[in-house]
Amino acid sequence: MNAKGMIMEHSTAAKAFTIAAVTALALGVTPTANAEDKGCSNATLKGTFAHRGAGFITAPAGLAGPLAHVGTVTFDGKGGVTATGIVSQNGNIVPATEIGTYAVNPDCTGTYTTQVSPVGITSHIYFVIDDNGDEVQILETDAGTVIAGVLRRQFSVGDWRQ
Repeated sequence: MNAKGMIMEHSTAAKAFTIAAVTALALGVTPTANAEDKGCSNATLKGTFAHRGAGFITAPAGLAGPLAHVGTVTFDGKGGVTATGIVSQNGNIVPATEIGTYAVNPDCTGTYTTQVSPVGITSHIYFVIDDNGDEVQILETDAGTVIAGVLRRQFSVGDWRQ
């Protein structure tokens, strides 16, 4: 092989190594950057949010089928949550209320757990706060459920109705 061919071969190998190293570094740094403290806390969620969600209950068999819900969720800014709304499960309409607690992580993710009346179940939700705290993406994490939804701030912060 001539000198020019060896230089090109080394140059190509050096470029490939550089690209691989930069890619590995970027992939290694990205999770750390995404987990940074974004300044969220329980106080980030304060006020009333309109909510809607839909999905399926897969188990137990007696409850299996489609589910949709709509209503309001109120966060007190200190870790307490209440909700009221209407649930349609397999076409059966049931008014429901919930009371429970929530915890917001510094990266603006969190969880809340509520007792749902009149059905007497405990619901566990994972959430992500977005849109400057005006919207929350939710996913129920209980076994036998595939239910996702959105909470949207009902009135602007500072509005007299908040």
